[in-house]
Amino acid sequence: MVDIAGESPPSNAPDWTVSELSGALKRTVEDAFGHVRVRGEISGYRGPHSSGHAYFSLKDANARLDAVVWRGTMSRLKVRPEEGLEVVAIGRITTFPGKSSYQIVIDQIEFAGAGAIMAMLEERKRRLAAEGLFAAERKRRPPYLPRVIGVVTSPTGAVIRDILHRLSDRFPRRVIVWPVRVQGETSGAEVAAAIRGFNSIPAGGLALEPGSPIPRPDVLIVARGGGSLEDLLGFSEEAVVRAAAESAIPLISAVGHETDVTLIDFAADVRAPTPTAAAEMAVPVRGELIAQVQSVDARRRAALARAGEQRRAELRALARLLPGRDELLAIPRQRLDVAGQRLPRALKANAAAHRVRLARVEARLSPSRLAALVERRRERFTQVGRRLDLAFRVNAEAHRTRLLRGRDRLGSLAGRLRPSIRRALDERARRLDGIGKLMGALSYKGVLARGFALVRDADGRPLRSASAVAAGTVLDIEFADGHLPAVAGDAPGVAGSGGRAGEAAPERRAEDRKTGERQSGESKPRQRKGLKPAIEQPTLFDS
Repeated sequence: MVDIAGESPPSNAPDWTVSELSGALKRTVEDAFGHVRVRGEISGYRGPHSSGHAYFSLKDANARLDAVVWRGTMSRLKVRPEEGLEVVAIGRITTFPGKSSYQIVIDQIEFAGAGAIMAMLEERKRRLAAEGLFAAERKRRPPYLPRVIGVVTSPTGAVIRDILHRLSDRFPRRVIVWPVRVQGETSGAEVAAAIRGFNSIPAGGLALEPGSPIPRPDVLIVARGGGSLEDLLGFSEEAVVRAAAESAIPLISAVGHETDVTLIDFAADVRAPTPTAAAEMAVPVRGELIAQVQSVDARRRAALARAGEQRRAELRALARLLPGRDELLAIPRQRLDVAGQRLPRALKANAAAHRVRLARVEARLSPSRLAALVERRRERFTQVGRRLDLAFRVNAEAHRTRLLRGRDRLGSLAGRLRPSIRRALDERARRLDGIGKLMGALSYKGVLARGFALVRDADGRPLRSASAVAAGTVLDIEFADGHLPAVAGDAPGVAGSGGRAGEAAPERRAEDRKTGERQSGESKPRQRKGLKPAIEQPTLFDS
């Protein structure tokens, strides 16, 4: 039997499945909060998920709300989510049944007040830092004691008075003030222009008026008093940061109080918590410097005195430690005496040892042993002689074989050489005969042999026309069998008028015949001195 006395009475409420209840809650929440604006700080953001969606939380001092940005919405956001960024998220509230939690599906993100400004500054800081403008290796140490200090600040504020008062107390230096607005829309541009203006001053100074040169500062101070985040925005502008990073003059940033942070603080070479601290960093205390120099000088003098006294004491101590001559030579002298005592016994022992070794060698050098050794050497020399004789015979036979082969080869080459020489000589003879025939065909001597004559002037130049011969010109007529001198005349039938020279006076013809007979008896034709071989086409007359 089952005891049912303790059972509760049955209920009329319907049963919900988990999915049904989750769906009902989802519809209720979405109907009640269809479109909301939620302000909070982004927490737990680790970048987009592998799917492209982003999951993080929005929190304030008392609560936390899960948030999700779908992949399609992520690419359209004007403000990207960042860890710690205070924003206003616009979207709709829904539930996630898998975790029994509710969340906001974000459609848009906006900056929220000062948090937006901080986010903007953080984003600008990150971008400029990626360019290397805040790198530590770019920063330089200001000079220990600058001659001229340039100050970029408002000339009417308390900051410049504090800086001048602190400089006069510590170490008075020359100060050049570049007046700028330290608040407002134009403050950033003016500060950047002032920094670049100081850097544009040449090292020799810039004369604005005769007798008033402005020297180049050795260090710059950019200063401003404290204020709100909006008031200090001008010193976080990108132009100011770039001008501070590009400054060739070491720059000290003294903007606001110690808790105020601007981007110029990261680009400057030194950051001062206050303008007064910047003046203290720029110069040392004159009285302290004088006292320090005097102290260092006194320490130097005392150190020199102590060092001299110490060196003298060390020298005296070393002099006392140096041994005398007898002490230095005592041990070597004793060693010499011991060696002198041991030398006679050592000589006797050495002689006895050599005598024993000589006796041992003497026993091995008996006449019979020497005779046996000589006999062995003789047999060895005989064997070497036989081998040498055999080698000579083999070598001679090899040389004889090579000589016979060379002689046969030489005979063969000699038999081949004679026909080759004969063929070469025949070929040369044929070529020479052909060249001789060609020269005979081309020579003008053949033309003269056919009955023509060559006429030259007194200089041996060939004459090609009768019009070129003047009366009284001395001519030389060459025939096949010799030369005939002539003179050109104007009478009819004379060579100068186009006739032949053979119609001259009877006396000259007789003389010419004698000359021709003399020339015909010569074995070789006469050639006048200075004449060149008639290679060109000569002038010929029918004889």
